[in-house]
Amino acid sequence: MPTVTIKNLTKDFGSTTAINDLSLEIEKGKITGLIGADGAGKTTLIRLIIGLLLPKSGSIDVLGLNPFTQKPQLVSKIGYMPQKFGLYEDLTVIENLRLYADLKNQPYEFDKMLEFTSLSPFQDRLAGALSGGMKQKLGLACTLLGTPEFLLLDEPSVGVDPISRRDLMKMVRDMISPETTVLWSTAYLDEAHSFDTAVVLDKGKVIYNGKPHDLEESPKEFEDKVIELMGGYKNEPSKIAENYVYSGEFDLEAEQCTVVADNLEKKYGNFYAVKNNSFCIKRGEIFGLLGPNGAGKSTSFKMMCGLSKPTSGTAKIMGIDILKNPAKARSNLGYMAQKFSLYGALTVRQNLEFFAAAYGIGLFDRKKRVDEIIEVFDFQDVQNQKSEDLPLGFKQRLSLACALIHNPPILFLDEPTSGVDVIARREFWNHITSLAKKGVTILVTTHFMDEAEFCDRISLFYKGEAIAVGSPAELKQKAGVSDMENAFINLIKESGK
Repeated sequence: MPTVTIKNLTKDFGSTTAINDLSLEIEKGKITGLIGADGAGKTTLIRLIIGLLLPKSGSIDVLGLNPFTQKPQLVSKIGYMPQKFGLYEDLTVIENLRLYADLKNQPYEFDKMLEFTSLSPFQDRLAGALSGGMKQKLGLACTLLGTPEFLLLDEPSVGVDPISRRDLMKMVRDMISPETTVLWSTAYLDEAHSFDTAVVLDKGKVIYNGKPHDLEESPKEFEDKVIELMGGYKNEPSKIAENYVYSGEFDLEAEQCTVVADNLEKKYGNFYAVKNNSFCIKRGEIFGLLGPNGAGKSTSFKMMCGLSKPTSGTAKIMGIDILKNPAKARSNLGYMAQKFSLYGALTVRQNLEFFAAAYGIGLFDRKKRVDEIIEVFDFQDVQNQKSEDLPLGFKQRLSLACALIHNPPILFLDEPTSGVDVIARREFWNHITSLAKKGVTILVTTHFMDEAEFCDRISLFYKGEAIAVGSPAELKQKAGVSDMENAFINLIKESGK
């Protein structure tokens, strides 16, 4: 008997249909991956399954129970880890475990859990001071207390590096009983082959349900097939790049660098967040910063932007020292933050007008430039919508539009495609690679290893230091593998020795 049986399920939010006449069975004792981008319906479906939302129509049976009328009986049989897990950041690791043990009437027997999660040395550390990967492991440990029959994990690996993602999957497989059913949602298509069953959602509908290898053997081929099922990707020339005008203040010769990190260091007490970080990026080059959570990527990024003062060393943007002349250096930058950082209460047009003014575009030219950007980015139909109401793909495009509104010679992109669907990711990278061909220098961080292949060079970070720098081909050759994910993992493990 399946753990979950869903028939003709529909859920609306106003005029938006989140789940569209969906029918599905989730097999007992298997790990089922619920795969799709933000807005595909993953979180809504999970919340319907556990009775946190009421459907418009249709039926759900979970472990022989109705989640709406028999919710108290169901709660004791499930473990649920929401997308933003409710860890208490001002409590320590051990205090969080004790709290959840009390809530589930479980004994304080955490030795095996702490050892398995590698959290034993950090029992007295505040949860808020943990890295992203360690927080997810602690959240998963709390969810696993009490050996639930059905485990629901809503994007446990979002924003987590490939090593931590593998650790989380190993932790689940090794710590559940053979009878436990797991539903694991993710936006990462490359995770599909780690599941027993892959259920791919798009616009509230199931577009694939089966063994991942039955669709395609490799992650890259699986992604191509999902794109085909979603309606295909039109690889059209980038209008954004075609309309870009390079605005560098002076021409640098080919051998010179538009972006330079010169022995950057950031120290907190005796701890080095970044140590001896040096690199130079040439005009038109895409340079990637990769590394596990807590490796120092974001700290380096902030120092390069002038958002964090280095303990020693400096950075230069178009030859301008970021410490000596921060305003002038930053005027050459377009910055796209990791999390949507525009003004949600402002419309698309108002955000563009604000950033045009902030980047020094005069009043006379501002309207013309905003009109151009709206046309180039196809914002005509949404220009008067509040940005907080936009789908994630549009939010990302708006962030890029605001970063490019002053035609900067350099773009800094911090995990620019996190959470967006696979077609939107390909479209985004088409714009990025096309901009680089026009001479824009690009510094980018990402957790998608397939995106690392688009970089001309990569600096692989670990424990605050660059452990390898080179092209994707050079890093794969050095690691003795044929794909970037295993190159990432092997090089970091080798450095750890």
